[in-house]
Amino acid sequence: MSHSMTARAPIPCCLSRPAVVCPLGDTPAAIEAALFQGQRGLVDDDALIDARTLPVGRVATPLPDDSAWPAQHRSRNNRLLAAALTQLAPTLEAFRQCHPDARIGVVIGTSTSGIGETERHLGHYRQTGQWPEAFHYQRQEIGASARFIAERLGLDGPAYTLSTACTSSARALTSARRLLASGRCDAVIAGGADSLCRLTVNGFAALGALSDAPCEPFSVNRRGINIGEAAALFLVTRETGGIQLSGYGETSDAHHISAPKPDGAGAQAAMEMALEMASLTPGEVDYINLHGTATRLNDSMEALAVAKVFGEASACRSIPACSSTKALTGHTLGACGALEAAFCWLAMQTERLPPQVNDGHIDPQLAPLRYATADTRQTCRRAISNAFAFGGNNISLLLERAS
Repeated sequence: MSHSMTARAPIPCCLSRPAVVCPLGDTPAAIEAALFQGQRGLVDDDALIDARTLPVGRVATPLPDDSAWPAQHRSRNNRLLAAALTQLAPTLEAFRQCHPDARIGVVIGTSTSGIGETERHLGHYRQTGQWPEAFHYQRQEIGASARFIAERLGLDGPAYTLSTACTSSARALTSARRLLASGRCDAVIAGGADSLCRLTVNGFAALGALSDAPCEPFSVNRRGINIGEAAALFLVTRETGGIQLSGYGETSDAHHISAPKPDGAGAQAAMEMALEMASLTPGEVDYINLHGTATRLNDSMEALAVAKVFGEASACRSIPACSSTKALTGHTLGACGALEAAFCWLAMQTERLPPQVNDGHIDPQLAPLRYATADTRQTCRRAISNAFAFGGNNISLLLERAS
């Protein structure tokens, strides 16, 4: 890979302070405290799957009341987004004073939308043969999330939702960057949300991918994932300074409907593309937020891909510090790309790194990585956040703190 021939992006792509609602909390102070101390935000749940109790990453903080909203917008997914929007409001309102609403876009990633509400209404339908009055099909449409935000805020710019499973909200950020580069928008509200529901939990159970205990990414004892929920939003603008999305890479393995390609070629290529777009060498990256689902196949593939890209970074520099924050939040599916980009954003602002939380028994069969600990203190100027999804679609985001 050659970096010398690649020019810097023609426009800046600044990510505002993230607005986050997740199992670690809903304020910067609460989230940072849990994130950098490695505190798990998982709770036991026996309602999402029959005859089985599972640890899940459930948002416990109060969410906005949706009883007065239009029926098509009443869903837990949108309540998560509304809570995040409240945090984003001061930044957005200051921007709107100088820019027309037609120049502000909305791009959201999700995989569940309002399916949880439909699940509850199905019980009524099975008993009576009729849908309850509160049921509205539109709330479960994939496009509902972006439409909700645009209508709630009265924005007239492009508004659409992406659903590529666990890469959805990471792709929303790259789509926002392209909207800015095209000149179509001056700013984009970008990120994602997913809420806990029986459909996803039972689907992953059918694949044999769920762990009955808190997940253990990269441990020899890893047994699978925990499912979580979250919302994470950014206002993406052309402003200079701050935290920039300076590169990204998107690839597709086309290897298997649910399993990653074992050699990690697609993940490797995504990281290399992100580095090339940002005109950076591997040795200039300080931290990698790993996708790290704690499944046998993902962790093996990802460790191998990271070692291939960063193992020869420099004769005097080791592999960047790495960690998977899914041990803390669970796998938030369509929200994880934006959520974990937000964690990288916080790491670059605080110069603390999220530690790798597991049982301490790293799998010796994995390619060796340098895992961050709660005691890790270092300057973090540049970070990569990985997200990989069903169908072998991969994305790596490269965030950089401007000088």
